[in-house]
Amino acid sequence: MDRREFSALVLFDIDGTLIRRAGPHHREALVDAVRAVTGLVTTTDHIPVHGMLDPDILARMMQDAGASRAAVRRHLPAIMQRAQAIYVRRCPNLQRKTCPGVRRLLYALSRRGIPLGLVTGNLTRIGWKKMERAKLRHYFRFGVFAEMAANRATLARMAIEHARRQAWIGRRASISLIGDAPSDIIAARANGARAIAVHTGISTREELAALEPDILLEDLRALKADMLL
Repeated sequence: MDRREFSALVLFDIDGTLIRRAGPHHREALVDAVRAVTGLVTTTDHIPVHGMLDPDILARMMQDAGASRAAVRRHLPAIMQRAQAIYVRRCPNLQRKTCPGVRRLLYALSRRGIPLGLVTGNLTRIGWKKMERAKLRHYFRFGVFAEMAANRATLARMAIEHARRQAWIGRRASISLIGDAPSDIIAARANGARAIAVHTGISTREELAALEPDILLEDLRALKADMLL
């Protein structure tokens, strides 16, 4: 692994930022995992999953189906493991599901050697499988995933700390977090990173603008690599 220190670190959300309209497979994996482990029939209907972490979605699904908090805590590890195994088997080809401008931007940043990471609400195997099936996996040095912390701001902090431990970036490096949800903007702000919001997910432009991101774009075609350095 390259141990040089770079002037920038760029972190990306996945759903709605790198890929979109990826199909029902992710939600179905969560539902089927809960049923396999607990026997509960659940749904993600009426749960505002956009920007949520997978463990929080699973907990809400089970609670809505009548599970106690103790039962949720007891079963969640096994459910997360099962959900990942199910998704890995079912994940479709996502090459045509990348958001506008994604491949061009990732290629330009990789050409400059800028370390790229994932900060996502997806569970680890689900997130990496999406990147593999979208043919984007090779751009990312590392990822921080939903089961690793209680909220997205902490995930972003972990990603930044990891990059510093690896000596990829110094204290003066430019750090950007790119996402399509209010929670991505909040996570960037909590960590002193530049908040770059793209209007390629479910959130409206007004919802994103209300949090005053540093940059708000229709999609990543308008974001040049030099703007992140």
